[in-house]
Amino acid sequence: MTNNSTEVILFAFIDVEASGFGSASYPIEVGCAFPDGVGYCSLIKPEPDWLHWDASAEKVHGISRELLLLRGRTPHNVAMELNEKLAEKRVVTDAWYHDYNWIQRLFDAAELVPHFELLDLLSLLDDEKAARWDSIKADVQAELNLKRHRASHDARILQMTYKRLMSP
Repeated sequence: MTNNSTEVILFAFIDVEASGFGSASYPIEVGCAFPDGVGYCSLIKPEPDWLHWDASAEKVHGISRELLLLRGRTPHNVAMELNEKLAEKRVVTDAWYHDYNWIQRLFDAAELVPHFELLDLLSLLDDEKAARWDSIKADVQAELNLKRHRASHDARILQMTYKRLMSP
């Protein structure tokens, strides 16, 4: 996790918002925070057979299906951009199981293969750091005071929490 005693290796972090949970759910927004501080976010236009919609999930992320149909980008375009921006990188998520499935659904719809490796955040943390994660994340969220629950914001929060947790 560090290459010397004072420098923290930063990864790209990714977060995916979805239409709900379960096998019929699909990605509706993907956001990334890159080591250089740059972010990326895109709404994803549902495929014609992506019909599942959970109103309780919409209440959390605040993204309507109508907005996705109006402003979302095709799965192919989003997958191409992710491959371009994340090529050969190790990308961290705090919800590996769900995000892996949603990213795979995105790439399947695009008929592409991800050119990046998705890492589970927990695989990077020892027990002591894992025990401190939630407290530090709450501090970061309070400091950033982001009003909307969006994928790029969540990715930035994860990245900043990781950096703070791993810093000496």
